[in-house]
Amino acid sequence: MGVATAPSGPASDSDRSGPDRAHWLRVARETADDLATDAVAREQAGKAPFDEASRLRESGLLTLLVPAGLGGGGADWPTAYAVVREIAAADSAIGQLLGSHYFLSWSARFFAEPSLATQVERQSAAEQWFWGGGFARQEPPLTLARTAVGFVLDGRQSYTTGVLVADRLAVRAVRADTGEPLAVVVDPAHHGVGIDGDADTFGQRLAAGGSVEFDGVPVAGDDVLGSLSADEDVLSPLAALASPVGRLLSVQLRLGMAEGVLSEAREYSRASHSPWHPDWPVGSPQDPQMLSAYGELTVLTRAASALTDQAQEGVHGGLVRGEDLTYDEYAEISVLVAMAEAAASRAAQESTARALDIIGVRSASSRLGFDRFWRNARTHTLYEPVAHRLRDVGDYFLNGAHPPFVMPV
Repeated sequence: MGVATAPSGPASDSDRSGPDRAHWLRVARETADDLATDAVAREQAGKAPFDEASRLRESGLLTLLVPAGLGGGGADWPTAYAVVREIAAADSAIGQLLGSHYFLSWSARFFAEPSLATQVERQSAAEQWFWGGGFARQEPPLTLARTAVGFVLDGRQSYTTGVLVADRLAVRAVRADTGEPLAVVVDPAHHGVGIDGDADTFGQRLAAGGSVEFDGVPVAGDDVLGSLSADEDVLSPLAALASPVGRLLSVQLRLGMAEGVLSEAREYSRASHSPWHPDWPVGSPQDPQMLSAYGELTVLTRAASALTDQAQEGVHGGLVRGEDLTYDEYAEISVLVAMAEAAASRAAQESTARALDIIGVRSASSRLGFDRFWRNARTHTLYEPVAHRLRDVGDYFLNGAHPPFVMPV
């Protein structure tokens, strides 16, 4: 089972004329350091992340993926993945918020005609839109009914990332007359859109999640991006690539959680055992059990990271191939991402839970905030379980079956 081979390189010159990768990674580190300074207090307060969204906007990270020629950062997906992972290590809820924004703001490139995609990205960059919503299937679905001048959107979408701070919502709706699922863009300030911050999760509390009610909301033709049908006669392999591209953001989020908790636990372990520190925990940095635990979790996280690198190479290769991508190549890429999802999920859950044991009874202190890592990882993996992805891997390995087209958000 290999990676779909493809030449490496930029998708277009306009995508590469902005700041280089080093610039964006430096901005991501600076933003992550800023978020880390008050991460515990903000998470415990649980307020809608308007301030955090402003920090991301001011850093320039919101438009990172928009071509420079359209007013954006001109970066590629490997850079976006690295940025999300860096932010997630400091604050995983904000990492989820940013990752969802990247996927949804880029969705026009997957599902819309090129001219419409260009129009959407240019306006998004010019007005610094923050995107929320999601394309995951839900029951009952949102419905889109045709009118004399366009469409009207009705229904309720439950827990959705980013809705509390979004300037634009991208959602899945089913045409009332044909049953075709479509990607639709909605201005949340529009009459008939009601947003309810009712998520009340015990983790990922700053991901701006909530529910949205659509009551006769008018939708113009240009706000319907395109089809989300899983039928291979309708959906091209390139459009199908939206699934692994989005799911790989979730992988980076989980790895960020694992790396973040291990980094904070290591710093705490070192500082707590300094000769001048007045409060010595029971263990020590030379305790064989502590060393073994750190070693095991490091191996687990690094192994997941290596598998993620392979999946990322596959995704990047698929994007470069563009319209030449085949369904067999898409299937290989999707399966690689599924394997990375499983490995990163285990790394996140194991690291965030066992870090509490490594630190000991002091990890129960709300002042230290180590519990947020476990709560965030567990919440995210509940919403995005890997059992189906493992089944897809097994079905592909044993039977050569193509994984289903599943939208991550």
